[in-house]
Amino acid sequence: MKRLMLGLAHAIRAELDAGRMVNKARRVLNDSPGGDAQFDIDAAAERVVWDYLRANIGESFAVYTEDHGLRSTGPNPQHVLVVDPIDGTRPASADLELATVSIAAAPMSDDATLADVDHALLLELKSGAWMYTGADEPTLIGEGYPRGLPNLSSNSDLAKMFWSIEFNGHPMRLMTAAYAHLVDMSANTGGVFVFNSASFSISRIISGQLDAYVDIGNRVLQEHPETEAAFLAAGRGSILHLFPYDIAASVLLAERAGVVITDGYGNSLHGTRLFDLRPKNQQSCIAAANPQLHNRILEAVAWDLSSPGTDPIVGGVA
Repeated sequence: MKRLMLGLAHAIRAELDAGRMVNKARRVLNDSPGGDAQFDIDAAAERVVWDYLRANIGESFAVYTEDHGLRSTGPNPQHVLVVDPIDGTRPASADLELATVSIAAAPMSDDATLADVDHALLLELKSGAWMYTGADEPTLIGEGYPRGLPNLSSNSDLAKMFWSIEFNGHPMRLMTAAYAHLVDMSANTGGVFVFNSASFSISRIISGQLDAYVDIGNRVLQEHPETEAAFLAAGRGSILHLFPYDIAASVLLAERAGVVITDGYGNSLHGTRLFDLRPKNQQSCIAAANPQLHNRILEAVAWDLSSPGTDPIVGGVA
């Protein structure tokens, strides 16, 4: 499985490099089934996934990708690969380092969940560095990380935290109400980043470069259904929170590394269904390098949408 995953990830990376599409047209060709904009490089990467698997797998495999959903290379597949060919399309289009190939594997089942994922790989498109864990490799291994893996931070101080947040499809006003005070607290004595790639953010906790990653949009919507119009407007008519394929590999890798990773309520992500893109199955996420920091973030977010210095929000409008 490791050999298959690495081969596929390297094939995607090679195609994008050979095609010299990065930092070029940046054309939006269509929308994914979940409603996210799909760029020209997404289409190229998706083609590689199908072509590589059909050429290199003797047995029947199912594969689920962001743009094409669930397909099979033959009848009665025993395993499914959940592939996000480019997690971080916008950074990749800008030729930045903040994008990965994300591949997870699980026994094939129509009801498969994140709990069933037993192999996971992230490969960085820019550098080629990768991290992997699986049933054949229960510890975390990788290449291209000079300080080794895992390398978790011990920081538990919110003011000193280096963390990333998510805005794609998230109304800025709502996110400001929820954690502007945390941004203000940490922006100078720590660091605040927006990567637009959940897998890259989570991998930076594993590598020790970040302390935490926060994407709370789905909990905000669940607790405040009156904000749905604001989320739909920010998502061009779709709810764009964490889709299962965004985190299918990252959750297992993080757990094997010792990262505390949960949804926005502090609950396990294991029940997330792998093939269900509906908003109720989309996710929020709080990931932190240690339990103390995770708890402090969870307690510090202003879930009532009335953070210090802001006015309450009703229906997404202040």
